[in-house]
Amino acid sequence: MSVSEMFAALQGALGQDQDIREEIRKVVQALEQTAREILTLLQGVHQGPGFQHIPKKCQKAREHFGTVRTQMESLKTKFPADQYYRFHEHWRFVLQRLVFLAAFVVYLESETLVTREAVAEILGIEADRERGFHLDIEDYLSGILTLASELARLAVNSVTAGDYSRPLRISTFINELDSGFRLLNLKNDSLRKRYDGLKYDVKKIEEVVYDLSIRGLNKEATVGVSGEK
Repeated sequence: MSVSEMFAALQGALGQDQDIREEIRKVVQALEQTAREILTLLQGVHQGPGFQHIPKKCQKAREHFGTVRTQMESLKTKFPADQYYRFHEHWRFVLQRLVFLAAFVVYLESETLVTREAVAEILGIEADRERGFHLDIEDYLSGILTLASELARLAVNSVTAGDYSRPLRISTFINELDSGFRLLNLKNDSLRKRYDGLKYDVKKIEEVVYDLSIRGLNKEATVGVSGEK
């Protein structure tokens, strides 16, 4: 094979690779749009009247995740199944965003932490790496850390809306989350940096709870929590 023939073959391989990346990019753009629609919907819970419509907003978000599953099915067909990590960077950000949104919906519904397996089911992908297109553990953890920041914001807005018991429940949840992350030996620099931000979320929520205590509203909140139980 001549030098020109060798480089012609290389160009062909590069062209095929570029075609795959372009097809992936199109689907990822559609996923990003759906993620924005879900986020816009859920942001309504931060407003006063939004607390009254949480079940309805969660139900609507669940419907949007149906679109996500369809788009994920399309994404799976755009590249060879054994080359997941070769193209992973193309969808990593939007996948982490979708993990956060799924976790936020589950928290709003039940005030519990969604499992990686449950998120994978919501998104229509696998939890097990050996079964193909899957939810990477680090992507799951990154999405959960974004949830922590969102809940810190929700704690502040809950007080504004006159819901004094919610910040106490959020505080308990975030502290349990922080304890869980402390059990992990994080090697990934990006994930480790994001985890370092969790302490600020914990501090922010603690300040909200402390303010409620100073104002004497924590007693009312505690009574409310007891009543709910």
